[in-house]
Amino acid sequence: MSAKYLPGEKLAAWLEELSGSRLVLVPVMERDAVVFRPFASNVPVELGRQANVPPKDSVFPATERLMRFRYVKDPDDLGKVSLELEETVEAPPTVVVGGRPCDARGFTVFDRVYNSPRATDVYYQARRENTLFVTLSCDDPDNACFCHCVGSSPSDARGSDVMLTPVEGGFLVEQASERASELLGSALLTDASEASVSQAQAARVAALEALGERFDPAQAPAKLLEKFDDLGFWEDVSAKCISCGACTYLCPTCYCFNVTDERTGMTGERIRTWDTCMSFQFTLEASGH
Repeated sequence: MSAKYLPGEKLAAWLEELSGSRLVLVPVMERDAVVFRPFASNVPVELGRQANVPPKDSVFPATERLMRFRYVKDPDDLGKVSLELEETVEAPPTVVVGGRPCDARGFTVFDRVYNSPRATDVYYQARRENTLFVTLSCDDPDNACFCHCVGSSPSDARGSDVMLTPVEGGFLVEQASERASELLGSALLTDASEASVSQAQAARVAALEALGERFDPAQAPAKLLEKFDDLGFWEDVSAKCISCGACTYLCPTCYCFNVTDERTGMTGERIRTWDTCMSFQFTLEASGH
């Protein structure tokens, strides 16, 4: 499919059009943070800076109900109780707009865990199949970015369904997956000019060059072993950690979770919530191990 062009002033109209049949999540400013929220025509979309949180909540919610359950007493034998279960899978059609390539590619890591030939998580799978990602190519990576060190780039389309690249006056819109065609039929999108395509290509090259020299991850094991027995180094590093878990909650590839049963009387819900391996109580057994 040929590339499309979306004028900047028509972005809100396109999002409004998409939200007619889907939940559309976009980055918006809340106080000093950029977070993903449902699109609202009266709230500006923030594409000028990367969101402070990844959009992983769209497919892997921070808190989700896995099932409802209730205990039912046999009226003829009150000492006999049966358990009734109701599985709840909530997966509305969703489009996530404005995430970056690293955000979208993070779901390819989740896929290996929750949607693999060995094991399939029906909750994750349902939302993954019903969620499309319209990703914004990075044009100004900062000094914390390292995607080029792990085989990616500021315009990597893996994990994305549509790629947006800022060009003069708007965005170059390119299809990145077969299922994305349903998003590109809008009359608001026109065929892109050769000038827009060339400008987008130049911006991608410039963004990659801006990342600087690539660090070779193959050096990491040796460097880690050099410090392995350096107790002073590890004390200095760990002293800065307050065990808040923010690092893993904000990581686009962290998929740890905990499952709890919340019960009131004879009814209850089984809840899955994000968990972090940086927490002291992570997988802690009653024995203390």
